[in-house]
Amino acid sequence: MAKYSQAERAQLADAFNCELNQVDGRLAQFVAASEEEYVRMILGQHVYSRGQDIKVYRLSLMIKHAFGGRLPSEGQISALFQTTATESRGLLRAVRAKFQYELRQAIRSSMQAAVSRANRDEENGEWAMVCDSENIIDALNDAVARHDGSLPRIRKAPGSAGEYTLAPSTYMALTSEILK
Repeated sequence: MAKYSQAERAQLADAFNCELNQVDGRLAQFVAASEEEYVRMILGQHVYSRGQDIKVYRLSLMIKHAFGGRLPSEGQISALFQTTATESRGLLRAVRAKFQYELRQAIRSSMQAAVSRANRDEENGEWAMVCDSENIIDALNDAVARHDGSLPRIRKAPGSAGEYTLAPSTYMALTSEILK
């Protein structure tokens, strides 16, 4: 691998959200994604001419190789692609749409991980969960709507940056039927 200065390695550690001594390992995961990108291009399997299509495909490969089969947060995408949170949300939304079948398991495990962190509020019986990705919340709400359109949507907790509220019926449907 190429040699990088200490400052560049520190910047990579920050972008990867890892310790300095973990940079080489994390970088190897991104190298695997880029290797697949180039091989598919050379084989004529995924040849894109629009920049946005290249970014979407590249992110799908990063999900596969560098994010352990889970959807990254919009913040993680922004750190890697140098994009705004809004652009990152759109990029992840496009990946979910264009690669929905290839990434079905990544989407599902990301949703399961988010719901598994939910805690029950004993006072009102609702469930609360913190999630740093609006795309995962969108995917959960889409799954709930497909399952039973009469169930309440997952909604943002008032005044919070990333806390969401689930009605007991929605939580039960997610854990016992939709995501089991």
